[in-house]
Amino acid sequence: MLLLPVACSAVPEANSANPQSAQTAATSVGSSAQTNAKTTAGSVAATSVADDVAAVTQGFGECIAGITDKAHNAGISEARIAYLGKLKPVTRVIELDRSQPEFTQTFADYFNKRVTERRILEGQKLLKTHAALLDKIQKEYGVPAQYLLAFWGLETNFGSYKGKMPVLDSLATLACDKRRSQYFTQELLQALKLADKHDLPQSVMVGSWAGAMGHTQFMPTTYLDYAVDGDGDGRADLWGSTADALTSAANFLKSLGWQAEQRWGREVLLPANYDFTTLGRTNRRELGAWGELGVQLTNGQSLPAAPMSAALYLPAGHTGPAFLGYENFEVIQRWNRSEFYAIAVGHLADRIKGAPPLTVAPPLQPKRTRDGIKQMQSRLIELGFLTGDADGVVGSKTTAAVREFQRMNQLVPDGFADDATMKALGLDVAAISAN
Repeated sequence: MLLLPVACSAVPEANSANPQSAQTAATSVGSSAQTNAKTTAGSVAATSVADDVAAVTQGFGECIAGITDKAHNAGISEARIAYLGKLKPVTRVIELDRSQPEFTQTFADYFNKRVTERRILEGQKLLKTHAALLDKIQKEYGVPAQYLLAFWGLETNFGSYKGKMPVLDSLATLACDKRRSQYFTQELLQALKLADKHDLPQSVMVGSWAGAMGHTQFMPTTYLDYAVDGDGDGRADLWGSTADALTSAANFLKSLGWQAEQRWGREVLLPANYDFTTLGRTNRRELGAWGELGVQLTNGQSLPAAPMSAALYLPAGHTGPAFLGYENFEVIQRWNRSEFYAIAVGHLADRIKGAPPLTVAPPLQPKRTRDGIKQMQSRLIELGFLTGDADGVVGSKTTAAVREFQRMNQLVPDGFADDATMKALGLDVAAISAN
């Protein structure tokens, strides 16, 4: 039996930069119909990407001409403006920008691929190799060594893969694509200013398909604003200088609000009777208040009596590990908004410093199809728990809607859409999942 909120509205409100129509919540679709639907969707997606590539290619010359005018107005040198005339659209960039995996990623899948024994051991080795540099950086910027190494490890596997795409071509392609033209036009102009400032030849500027560069994958604006010379050679080289890259990362984290005397957060244990009403970043409490709710350290001892606030996170639901995120957890999310990323950075930093593995291992859980997530969202919209479009992305609004649905239907209200929740919504779990 489904219980509905007292006041509900099933009218969706568009709230996405790339809105997609809501999907039907029907669950009795035959396998042949599902196959046809997937084939049709794939054909439409392929056609759409091809059309977008064609549009960028056809309008590229005119687009670059407009950017050239802006570059002149921005005071960029003629030598760097000349780079623009050599740029070409990159089809693969549009394809990657439009790509969306068929299945969502579970916390266990994300975490276990990033916090590995090999990466921990390499981080511990680099902690010794760069001890003097890291100590100097911590004294100046307040960011401990293990965190810089954790960011470095997650961003480029300690510099072993910094990307090989031509950054200026990638940025120009995205700038001439209507989807996020304004943002990437500015990043392209900033990249040209960066080349001016550090006398960078076009061939050196390589990175990710979206224009992120160097050991720590800075976008041009971040590079221009926060990169510093860490080795004293007079320039900030985030590709070739480890000292520059790590010092720049610390400078950026300090600007984001890093608290020098605090850790990122920690794994905690919840009491058996926890009611799950206080979850997520909007429910911050002082550590003493969490202690009063029965939250403990993983060794069963009380939380430290420190004047710090924290929020509780359950990235895999109530059957997985629980984390309290302190102020620096939010700082990490200003670098990368992903909750999974912030937990991975924090725990990798702990492991590099010698901490043990998680007390509660991330549970193996089924992956959901994007279409399955859309079906779930559509059902929540239909029942009045969610407004907006069914976009196949589980964000804070969807999580809150799932939690409220669970609460009103006698399920564990942890905001995690497990099999029991999907079944209660009337969805075919097998059809929308993969092991």
